[in-house]
Amino acid sequence: MSALIDVEQLRTFVAIVETGSFTQAGEVVHKTQSAVSMQMKKLEERLERPIFARDGRGSKLTEHGERLLDYARRIVKLNVEALTAFSDAELSGHVRLGVPDDYADRYLPEIMARFSRVYPGAELTVVCAPSIDLIAQIDGGELDLAIITSCEGHRATEIFRRERLWWVTSSRHSVHREERLPLALGRATCMWRHSAIERLGAVGRAYRILYTSANSGAVAAAVLAGLAVSIFPESGVRPGMRLLTTADGFPELPSCEIGLLRTTREHSALADALAGHIISSLDNLSQPAQAAE
Repeated sequence: MSALIDVEQLRTFVAIVETGSFTQAGEVVHKTQSAVSMQMKKLEERLERPIFARDGRGSKLTEHGERLLDYARRIVKLNVEALTAFSDAELSGHVRLGVPDDYADRYLPEIMARFSRVYPGAELTVVCAPSIDLIAQIDGGELDLAIITSCEGHRATEIFRRERLWWVTSSRHSVHREERLPLALGRATCMWRHSAIERLGAVGRAYRILYTSANSGAVAAAVLAGLAVSIFPESGVRPGMRLLTTADGFPELPSCEIGLLRTTREHSALADALAGHIISSLDNLSQPAQAAE
């Protein structure tokens, strides 16, 4: 039988992709940069394919590397799950999770219920904040994991869910018919805000931003009170909201990708276990998305 791929090499490979560099990956897996490079050389020799290509001063994944990434993540994840399965009774400690409040009401109950049943000795701290703030907290070592709306320009995110964005208005009011459309949106850094303004501009629809808040509950309150129109992901649509479509004169919105961001520091077994619960609970993609360096 052919020799199997070394799981530690795959773990290092995933760390390189997630952190964006060999040096930072070395910090995650507790190896020197030269040791990381040697592991990748051995992995390429084992596969008989190049998985990295030079890109200026850095490296990027080749087509073979992109193919390997999905397998590597699944193998490493399964390895962690196998080890965890034999140590559930002893697994305890503290893990910190960040979640945008857009998703908190829909996602947190299931995640927390499943996790606490399996790991009753674990302490879970949850921080609700916009994705851009959660990314900063991950980079600052303040969080172990964060569920975020995928943001371009940031390091690789494990995309596990895709949802449609919807224009929403109150089901009891007709504010969406106003000539100059009042909007309730997130802060200036919010990607959904950018999408709303861009799509309205493309169809020549006049608008005014009436309410701005980083809190989805506050935005939802403005919508439900019949004061403004907003955009929400399908999981964030609340009772009392009406979906607006092209039949109502509203342009289609793009889908949003939801993913998991992990600390670049050493992953604890508890954090890895929580990550597994999140992905298994919320995944709605037929195939895990691939990420590039």
